[in-house]
Amino acid sequence: MEEKIVKLSQLPPYGTAEVAFIKECTIKRRLSGLGINEGAQLIRLFSASGGDPTAYSVRGTVVALRKSDAENIMVRGVDKWV
Repeated sequence: MEEKIVKLSQLPPYGTAEVAFIKECTIKRRLSGLGINEGAQLIRLFSASGGDPTAYSVRGTVVALRKSDAENIMVRGVDKWV
């Protein structure tokens, strides 16, 4: 059975996932500098009151990403740990 790959922006609250790949985009290098690269484990923490940006835990730090940026990050192994 093939593992489903979805956009990071589709991760449910408190969901966990592993980065499968990052699409070519203008912030790809910046994301890599933040530790968001293939194989990184992410946890969606919470969203701002308006829904954007969303905070994610990655490699021991919290990173806030706009939905438009999170749509370029493809993840697999989505699970909800709450």
